Amino acid sequence: MQNINLAHVGSANVFTLGPQGTSSEAAARHLIGHMQQYSLCDEGSVWLSESYEGARDQLLAASDGLLLVANAYAHVNDFYMDNRLNLAAAFVFDTPLYGIASKKEAALPSDLVIATHPAPTPLIYQLLPEGFGIKEIVNRLSTSASALAVVNDEVHAALTTAKAADAYGLNFISATRPIRMLWSVFTRGTGPRLGLRANDAQHLAVAL
Repeated sequence: MQNINLAHVGSANVFTLGPQGTSSEAAARHLIGHMQQYSLCDEGSVWLSESYEGARDQLLAASDGLLLVANAYAHVNDFYMDNRLNLAAAFVFDTPLYGIASKKEAALPSDLVIATHPAPTPLIYQLLPEGFGIKEIVNRLSTSASALAVVNDEVHAALTTAKAADAYGLNFISATRPIRMLWSVFTRGTGPRLGLRANDAQHLAVAL
């Protein structure tokens, strides 16, 4: 991890994209685990929003905390330019396994309507099983929201994570693979700051 502005806090609140089962949630728990490992926090909580923008609003309304955003997000530049935020750290973390999932034992047409978060859309073309085509790709706010669209019969299938597929009782009809992702961590640009200790930065740069 390239650490700019992280130091010890009693409790780390990490705000990111939900609902439960997103890659962002997994990355947030990874971040808290390493902060605990290097004594940067005693405990941590993950707060999930329907969008990264909503997570930013939660951070700005809180007394302190961290905002976690995937760098593959199409509008990540908005967070870098937002003078209410400070870039505090960046790290590489592999997402959970992604795949195309449908309802178990569902009778699927040859041309599928597939829900996905916009960022991992290219994976659909990589993972689509032989014998299937794409009728339409429908954007949702997260991988978990994509899985929920299958449950609600809004689409035939979803590009989603293994955790979300399991949570919603879906079955993968494709091969699965992780995505090696860069994540950005932001703190509030005003008010109390999380100061940096040089040793913390060195340890996290090696570990992450």
